Amino acid sequence: MPMDLKDKPEKNKHFITSLEFAIQGIKTVFDEERNMRKHVIFGVTAILAGLVLQLNRFEWLWILLAVFLVWIVEIINTVFENVVDMFTDFHFHPIGKKIKDMAAGAVLMTSLFAVIVGAIIFLPKLLSLFR
Repeated sequence: MPMDLKDKPEKNKHFITSLEFAIQGIKTVFDEERNMRKHVIFGVTAILAGLVLQLNRFEWLWILLAVFLVWIVEIINTVFENVVDMFTDFHFHPIGKKIKDMAAGAVLMTSLFAVIVGAIIFLPKLLSLFR
């Protein structure tokens, strides 16, 4: 039986309400996902290191890109995990496993990208401190 237009749920029409939902989503991932907490710690550490080592604008762009990409991909990974769990009712399913593995692989690749960016930017600066 199709839904009548009057039964259709309304989208958020207010920016503040949408913003509150988005912030709640970020808090949920942070509270429920250990790996997200680790990524936030590493990201904040990279940002603090950038402040101490006085990165230039170009270096900041790369560091912030790497940090935020890891955070975003971890959020997307969590979404995939939750959707798979919802559809499989927390039971093993081979396709569900593939989806979760691929999403985790995306986080791993993004994290490796972040490590490479950090090494390219921070290692020369750290080595020059000891010369």
